[in-house]
Amino acid sequence: MNGLPDDVSVGPVRLRVANVARCADWLERVLGVSRLGEDAGRLQLGARGGGPLVELRGHAGARPVPEHGRPGLYHYALLLPDRADLGRFLLHLARLGVPHADSDHLVSEAIYLRDPDGITIEVYADRPRDAWRRRGGELAIDTLPLDHSSLAAAAGDTRWERLPDGTRMGHVHHYVGDLAAAERFYADAGLGFAVTTRAFRSALFVSAGGYHHHVGLNTWAAGRPPAGPDDAGLDAWTLVVPGGEARAAIERRLAALAVTVTREDGALTASDPWGITVRIVGGG
Repeated sequence: MNGLPDDVSVGPVRLRVANVARCADWLERVLGVSRLGEDAGRLQLGARGGGPLVELRGHAGARPVPEHGRPGLYHYALLLPDRADLGRFLLHLARLGVPHADSDHLVSEAIYLRDPDGITIEVYADRPRDAWRRRGGELAIDTLPLDHSSLAAAAGDTRWERLPDGTRMGHVHHYVGDLAAAERFYADAGLGFAVTTRAFRSALFVSAGGYHHHVGLNTWAAGRPPAGPDDAGLDAWTLVVPGGEARAAIERRLAALAVTVTREDGALTASDPWGITVRIVGGG
């Protein structure tokens, strides 16, 4: 079997933070996540009634992410059900006075925030797939100013109360040291994603099933020391791959690249050249 099946998705991110209570309180207040319980010493958070999106593990004294990042997680991205939800979130941030950045990426509209440990979170809504355009055979993705007034108008009369049901982990984006090496690990030769666009400077986007991207990769922090065990950041991200043969094919491809694959709690676990760890699990 070549590549990944169309029904893959991104599951919860496991984060390492200096203070779990501080981070969880911020996520509840700003994003409106719900506490879903604990598993193996990790606090799980997500939309009420759904599965976990973020799992927090405390590491006292963990160094915050520096402003310009380091090889490791760049951001994780929560995909809202629709544009009206994103409009409600924009107005919510204005009421709280929480600083943020935002962009129109053509395929989506996005808001970016940094948590108390300096970890960046994207909250976004996709445009309909039939509105996505292509340039030169690649998906057209850009970074343009967000239309705040149009987005706020989409919110209607409903206020943001909490992370809406149906929110899921849309993608993850990593700082890496080299795009060619990253492509070997994440694309066809390794995990099996397909490249969707190389149009961004020093960046690469990969996906399955024609999505704009499940993983973003960039070299904007190349040359800096990778995030280590004493840094706030990512313990692991999750790739949900239904079908045992599809997961076995990933294991074979990674083994052919001399990547060590281990089995942990029913998951296949592997790390890219910068120590960014992925957990490959079943689902469906």
